[in-house]
Amino acid sequence: MMDKLEKVLMPMAEAIGKNKYLVSIRDGFLVSTPLLIVGSIFLLLANFPIPQWIEFVGTVQIGSQSLEALLSKQTDATFTIMALFATMGIGYSFAKQMKVNGIFGAAVSIMAWFILMPYSVTGTIREMFDATGATMEVVEGAKATVGGINLGWLGSKGIFIGMICAIVSVHIYAWVEKKGWVIKMPAGVPPTVVQSFAALIPAGVVMTFFFVINCIFAACGTDAFTFIFTFLQTPLLGLGDTLGAMIIAYIFLHLFWFFGVNGGSVVGAVFNPILQTLALDNLNLFREVGAQGYTVANGAHIISQQFQDLFATFGGCGSTLSLLIAMLFFCKSKRITELGKLSLVPGIFGINEPIVFGLPIVLNPAMLIPFVLVPTMNIVLTYGAMAIGLFPPCNGINIPWTTPIFISGFLSTNWVGALFQLLLLVLGVIIYMPFIKAMDKQYLADEKAALEVQKEEDDIDLDDLSFEDL
Repeated sequence: MMDKLEKVLMPMAEAIGKNKYLVSIRDGFLVSTPLLIVGSIFLLLANFPIPQWIEFVGTVQIGSQSLEALLSKQTDATFTIMALFATMGIGYSFAKQMKVNGIFGAAVSIMAWFILMPYSVTGTIREMFDATGATMEVVEGAKATVGGINLGWLGSKGIFIGMICAIVSVHIYAWVEKKGWVIKMPAGVPPTVVQSFAALIPAGVVMTFFFVINCIFAACGTDAFTFIFTFLQTPLLGLGDTLGAMIIAYIFLHLFWFFGVNGGSVVGAVFNPILQTLALDNLNLFREVGAQGYTVANGAHIISQQFQDLFATFGGCGSTLSLLIAMLFFCKSKRITELGKLSLVPGIFGINEPIVFGLPIVLNPAMLIPFVLVPTMNIVLTYGAMAIGLFPPCNGINIPWTTPIFISGFLSTNWVGALFQLLLLVLGVIIYMPFIKAMDKQYLADEKAALEVQKEEDDIDLDDLSFEDL
């Protein structure tokens, strides 16, 4: 069975790991990660789940604005324009993959994206002014169309078309450059000037191509953003926002890890863009309705990036924090207990390579079942608890995956979610216990045998000594 799995999974992991499109998308999203984490700190300050604090930041005025509004500004500068960062990052990363200038790759990606973006906001005047960030007293129900950019396109709604624009624009740019259709400057011209003029024709071809695409959509009475969002992004998000998709993704993720391949990188290259988009939708809803109105019934997604990072696993892949607790409290062999002591602190912060490769879990059939079963159990039980309203879905705030258990649950949901994390941790210990006890029994036998051999070697029999051996 292991041989068959290896023959299927290893080529798949290699293909995904070497796919320049998936690698570029994965790496491109990392550009926004530090900004989103810092922005999350300010968002937490504005919406920390204590009623007295929320009332305080809402009433304190600094000039003409409340402290809450000023704290939320950092969110607008990060989460609200996340698609802009993603498009730029993917363009830069893909340009590196295509062996062309990364800065110009990022630039043409953003240019192409804005060429296709609609520069008008249509709807009721209330919706229109909310979308553009303005405030105005209006008659409810009145409709209008004005020039401007809907901030939704800069956020979650514009991510998928941003990915497409980055890949296509850089592809065209690289193709033109490699054809040699560039302006060449004489010797002695500064390198930055040479690069600028060399990018002129490739950038012009990219602009022309996207101009034609925009004209085609305009002739059809729509725009590329609306089309991609309706016919590609919405169905993909609907598919990704299901319990089945999450379970399948995590089974594959842990099977990859079992064979020593970083499953998070392989599966994340495909699945994380969907999870991050769902998380951004949740964040926008949370900011709009507040903690009291943030429920599944109001449109919050259960599946999201934070659902994966904070509830599917504790202590790293396989939810090995439960395994660590079982190792420390219920095992007696030196090999397991010493490894548990060394791995505990990293495990609390989600780093479990010492366990994965030191126990080991990699290529260890005895640990495969709990390694896959515990995260699957976490996913199913958490999904069910959120679906019935025991505690709300994750609010979309970008809490680092290294945040310890209980703290992460409290900040992403509420105190019930934090307690639920502890419950899942205990259930994981129960599942891991018989498997690690079986390994512990074997290791104890090995240590006893090794000790007996050592004792025999240390015992000296004077009758065996002979001067002829000297």
